[in-house]
Amino acid sequence: MRAEVTESVSPPTTGRACAGHLPASLVADLRTDHAGETGAVMIYRGILATSQDAAVRAFAHEHLATEAHHLATIEWLLPPRQRSRLLPLWRGAGWLTGALPALIGPSAVFATIEAVETFVGRHYTEQIELIDQLDPGANDTPLQTLRTQLDSFRADEVQHRDDAAARFDAHLAQPSLLLGLWIRAVGAGSRAAVQVCRWI
Repeated sequence: MRAEVTESVSPPTTGRACAGHLPASLVADLRTDHAGETGAVMIYRGILATSQDAAVRAFAHEHLATEAHHLATIEWLLPPRQRSRLLPLWRGAGWLTGALPALIGPSAVFATIEAVETFVGRHYTEQIELIDQLDPGANDTPLQTLRTQLDSFRADEVQHRDDAAARFDAHLAQPSLLLGLWIRAVGAGSRAAVQVCRWI
């Protein structure tokens, strides 16, 4: 069944001037962010493609809109030549990460999203801490503009994590061995993808 997805994406409020004036390490970080937000959009599309649960679909639609905005903003900041060359892989992996647990049921979806967003929140935190080391206490610089944007993204991802965790608890779900293995695989895959995206 084809999922009907409408994504409302607000135009970015920052300019593309950011990426051209950043240290190479932060450009690499933005490349991982772009790949990650691409994957996040596809996770929710995968959920919508396979889940018939009304609550899960409402959850996915809500969070898909936020992730689509993140992706649009990073695409504005990061020129195409600096993006990962493996985007088809990240799209496919993201779609499967959403679609497979949605075939099992709501608890698997919410546990998966909690795991993904826990990783993403930490990833953004690491980037913010790096910016603080490179540009401590400065105001109105490209780095501080980027920091503000990433901090906003982090807050959104943490909210997604907490929402998924609360919904998982509301189902009175107990993590099974299989679900635990799946969550470990999701975490390991996320870490590996970040390392690859820093270079490719």
